[in-house]
Amino acid sequence: MTTTITVAGKGGVGKTAISALLIDLLSKKGIVLAIDADPSTNLNNALGLPLEGTVGDAREDVTEEITKGRVSPGVSKQDMLDMKIREALVESSKIDLLAMGRPEGPGCYCAANHMLRASIDRMAKNYAYVVVDSEAGMEHISRQTTQDVDFLIIVSDPTMRGITAAARVKDLIKEMRTKVGKVFLVVNRVRNGLPPEIDKAAKDFGLKLITTIAEDPNLSELEIKGKPIIELPEGSPLRAGVQEIISKSGL
Repeated sequence: MTTTITVAGKGGVGKTAISALLIDLLSKKGIVLAIDADPSTNLNNALGLPLEGTVGDAREDVTEEITKGRVSPGVSKQDMLDMKIREALVESSKIDLLAMGRPEGPGCYCAANHMLRASIDRMAKNYAYVVVDSEAGMEHISRQTTQDVDFLIIVSDPTMRGITAAARVKDLIKEMRTKVGKVFLVVNRVRNGLPPEIDKAAKDFGLKLITTIAEDPNLSELEIKGKPIIELPEGSPLRAGVQEIISKSGL
């Protein structure tokens, strides 16, 4: 049975770093499908994996083949899309990566997007975990390009704007999804403890705080050297915080 985790929040709060460490730690329990739903496609760098194409490229290729009548009679459109998405999949021993790439433009076709959902859902069933590094606007969920969410991890920084955005994400995803499991708040980059105003705001918004994560001094050195985030040392604040997310959520 596949467990699906979506990591969401406003831009710049550390979603990709937390997603990468979740993927890294969960890969010790089972094979993980990592889905980079952010058009900026940074998750591969955080995981130390190459990027060999995107789902957006696959969708556009198939759409072009369909509209120009170049699909062979012996090959179904769905099979063609499945093949294109498999070509975009980056595989490793315990983690496979699928980058969504650019969102569909004004000339997109609903039929192609329906097939895209079917392809990703079928692929996801082969994994113990699916971890989605969400784009800030959550549009990929509104387009229903990922399956139902078992765990929604909303990341905020210790600011009122971040907490307000987290509350909006919680409301938005519940409007869009037919099934959402557990919803947790993580406050990242905390200095000298969580400010009481932020703690109160989270409670007022009905956000369940699962953990706070101190600002990690090890990150800047990795970023300067261009090294993957998963190379953070054992016991670093961010790695320890993500381990706490796994332990407290029951993942």
